[in-house]
Amino acid sequence: QPQVVESGGGLVQPGGSLRLSCAASGFNQDYYTIGWFRQAPGTEREGVACLTGTGRSIYADTVNGRATISRDNAKNTVYLEMESLKPEDTAVYFCAADLAGRTLASGPPSPKMLRPIYYEYWGQGTQVTVSS
Repeated sequence: QPQVVESGGGLVQPGGSLRLSCAASGFNQDYYTIGWFRQAPGTEREGVACLTGTGRSIYADTVNGRATISRDNAKNTVYLEMESLKPEDTAVYFCAADLAGRTLASGPPSPKMLRPIYYEYWGQGTQVTVSS
């Protein structure tokens, strides 16, 4: 059974950085699009970044220039590194896998690939709080 598990969240001061991990099991994550999402209380889940099986990365405008998504195939893990964190980055962060190929079927790589509906396997999330 495919599964993804997030880790690495916590309390970070404004301007700080962190690295979130998304460990995949039951499938080889490097063949598929893996996405990072976040959800703050009272808001809809929003896409942050995704990485396709061909290595193409897409970022939301809200984090572009502050986030880097990468993968370690030996560890079957995808990472999200964020810097210059702001209080508005506070949210539960989720990773998700698109094993059905919906992101690639949506057309050329674009922010459309950050739509949560394209992903079918989700982790439980990890809390990130940016506060002094």
